[in-house]
Amino acid sequence: MTFFEKLGTRVHEINSLLCVGLDPRAENANDAREQCWRVMDATRAYAAAFKINSAFFEVFGGEGMNALREVIARAPQNIPVILDAKRGDIADTSAAYARAAFETFGATAITVSPYLGSDGLAPFFENAERGAFVLCKTSNAGADEFQALWHGERALYEIVAERAQTWNVKNNIGLVVGATDPARVARAREIAPNMWFLVPGIGAQGGDLEATLRAGLRDDGMGLLINASRSIASAAQPGEAAKKLRDAINEIRDSRFEIQKSESGNQKSKIPNAEQQLANDLLASRCVRFGEFTLKSGQSSPIYLDLRRLVSYPAILKRVAHAYAEILARLEYDRIAGIPYAALPIATAVALELNQPLIYPRREVKTYGTHATIEGEYYAGETAVVLDDLATTGETKIETIEKLTDAGLNVRDIVVLIDRGQGAGELLGRAGYRMHAVTTLPRLLEIWRAAQAITAEQYNAVLDFLNR
Repeated sequence: MTFFEKLGTRVHEINSLLCVGLDPRAENANDAREQCWRVMDATRAYAAAFKINSAFFEVFGGEGMNALREVIARAPQNIPVILDAKRGDIADTSAAYARAAFETFGATAITVSPYLGSDGLAPFFENAERGAFVLCKTSNAGADEFQALWHGERALYEIVAERAQTWNVKNNIGLVVGATDPARVARAREIAPNMWFLVPGIGAQGGDLEATLRAGLRDDGMGLLINASRSIASAAQPGEAAKKLRDAINEIRDSRFEIQKSESGNQKSKIPNAEQQLANDLLASRCVRFGEFTLKSGQSSPIYLDLRRLVSYPAILKRVAHAYAEILARLEYDRIAGIPYAALPIATAVALELNQPLIYPRREVKTYGTHATIEGEYYAGETAVVLDDLATTGETKIETIEKLTDAGLNVRDIVVLIDRGQGAGELLGRAGYRMHAVTTLPRLLEIWRAAQAITAEQYNAVLDFLNR
């Protein structure tokens, strides 16, 4: 069997996507070995795979290497063992690393770095019975420093996901995609719909289990290995902790693939894309609420959108920034211009995401100091792309654009998170500007209603309000 055929067999046998990570914090090689053995023995009934971090054995030299070999040998033959070593070098060196991992230590799979290109990874792919997980979008805080860099219209991690598919001719290559960024898990799944993902970041790193599963599961309910290390190893009863996490994963898997009724009959729900993730996030953060609200215009509305709340949800704000970034990657501009006040935190997050300079026009002219009307550095003749949270009629966008053009800046594009569908696009279009929206309120309503997150009465009330 190929590596992923073997893994799939194990997953089906015990109905588990749990990968138990072994990262022993020990004073010597013997302690490291004993720690791992204790966790392996306690969790083997629930583990689809074990992932062993070689660094915690290498630190003890030869004794550590012997202990690593003994830990790998402890695993039952039907449980794959992934050596977390993140190898990748010139061809001959990689060939030696591959022999060490698969022959000397007896691992079933290994994590590898794609930085040196395909020739540096080829030795790890040669044997179909041995697997390799290519680092794509990792879970550490500094991952975006390189992995989110844009090349043309794609981020680097997206290119890695595309290339890895072309390498996967023997069904033994997967991707490492961290749970700390579910929006990019969803994007990686869009690019690589059939590949297996090794997913670190659940537990001590704070990854969102439900968001990750909903973003990354394949249509068959498979395709993810959810890794947990410290949260299991440090538990008083590692076996119970593993069972609890396995069951939590399965509960989400089951709910994710419930049959939903539609006008065309019974249909299986699809893997959520970034737009569906956004719809979930907006409800979870209460940025969208249903009821009776008086708007600034004096109108009574059955829905209220308050995107200022995003500042209290950094993980969601980061996903929102990524959604803006995907649109901005197709546009030409020199600076991002955020509209005060609700859009300023969003614009800041987007600027950090893309490493692009940010400016913003003041609502009131500064009456002291520099008397600035626009904060931040800019130069006449540059092009600014305007960012806002919502689009309703478009009038406030025109006011902002006028301040920017009065300062000598050019504006062609406006990007918003949600277009309410009440005429903003048409107004801006007549004025010679292009408006881009991550999503629209009518589209969100469709998603929420299909997921039964809102009632038919709420759905109809908002549609009636929008169509007045």
